Amino acid sequence: MEFFTFQWVSDPQVWVSLLTLAGLEIVLGIDNLVFISILAGRLPEEQQSKARKMGLALALLTRLMLLATLAWIITLTEPFITVGTFGLSRAT
Repeated sequence: MEFFTFQWVSDPQVWVSLLTLAGLEIVLGIDNLVFISILAGRLPEEQQSKARKMGLALALLTRLMLLATLAWIITLTEPFITVGTFGLSRAT
């Protein structure tokens, strides 16, 4: 298992991927803040704080579920979806 030997630490592609993912998460996080603030601003003032907190919590949970799904897909070795000749699984 190459992952546990820490050889991936010296791989520049891993670092570029990590920086890309971090950049995307920052941009999407800012987008979530702006969108939720705009929508919450349309509510009565006493509900705005609660709506912002609930919106951010749901955005966080959704992002975590998507990341967990991707982590699960990475572990697959057999195709779980086949469309024509294309099978979706982890590359071996």
